[in-house]
Amino acid sequence: MIRLHNVAKAFKGKPALHGLDLDVPRGEIFGLLGHNGAGKSTALGIMLGQVHPDRGEALIGGVSVQQERARALEKTGAIFEQPRFYDYLSGWKNLEIFSSFSAEVPRAQVEEAVEIVALGARIHDKVATYSQGMRQRLGVAQALLPPPDLILLDEPTNGLDPEGIHEMRELIKRLNRERGITVLFCSHLLSEVEQLCDRVAILNRGRKIFDGRWSELTTDKQRVRFEVDEWERAAAVLAEIPGVAFGGRAEVLLNDGAAVPDLVKRLVEAGIRIHAVEPARRNLEQVYLEMSHSGGEDLNA
Repeated sequence: MIRLHNVAKAFKGKPALHGLDLDVPRGEIFGLLGHNGAGKSTALGIMLGQVHPDRGEALIGGVSVQQERARALEKTGAIFEQPRFYDYLSGWKNLEIFSSFSAEVPRAQVEEAVEIVALGARIHDKVATYSQGMRQRLGVAQALLPPPDLILLDEPTNGLDPEGIHEMRELIKRLNRERGITVLFCSHLLSEVEQLCDRVAILNRGRKIFDGRWSELTTDKQRVRFEVDEWERAAAVLAEIPGVAFGGRAEVLLNDGAAVPDLVKRLVEAGIRIHAVEPARRNLEQVYLEMSHSGGEDLNA
């Protein structure tokens, strides 16, 4: 559905993307992950024809965005950065205005989009009265007009409370499952992308450092975080146990043969007070560090 080939872009001499290659299969929810400044929005802007690459090409459905933008994007919807609306108009009127820029959209299609995002009760109220979550859902409704095959979402959960994040996540899943819409989901949150996507590409400073399935990011090592009084002394004790490695401060990686009860026993025997032992989840910084140490940053060099 999406193919980027050797896409590069610099702003005022500062590189934002370094020869990015990316393939997003039709019918998937695909995650594009990276911190602010990693190059996600630049890549999205190039896919939408709003940013012109210094070299390379973006294809949507096999059609070049740079050469035939209108045809490439005719079945593409997007929330790029924060959705903007006329606050003094109703949600319905906003949808009518913005959808008219793309195509003649029948009233029935607008009604269907409103129903999909569950805004029927408030769609005729002024957007100025909408919560942030309602604005984001209105943005999704706009992206559904006219009905697309592909939706590009740039940080769609930004600024939402936990309930709003859950609603947005379920909406994206439903669009993909029930309507077969391909979704490119951009985020800086590892947990959000992990819950939505089977496959992900990770950008760091404009370079792709990973592209594949989540299963390829997982490790056979169990991660455990210890809360103790004296971590330096605890680390010295744990380092003597076969199968133990360190994943960060107060965090250990257990290979086959190493077990948490054995570690706790050794620490207690050493007189180290243990306040908590809990499973540890990798955050994006740790993924970056691990990929960098394994040479991942050179994948697209």
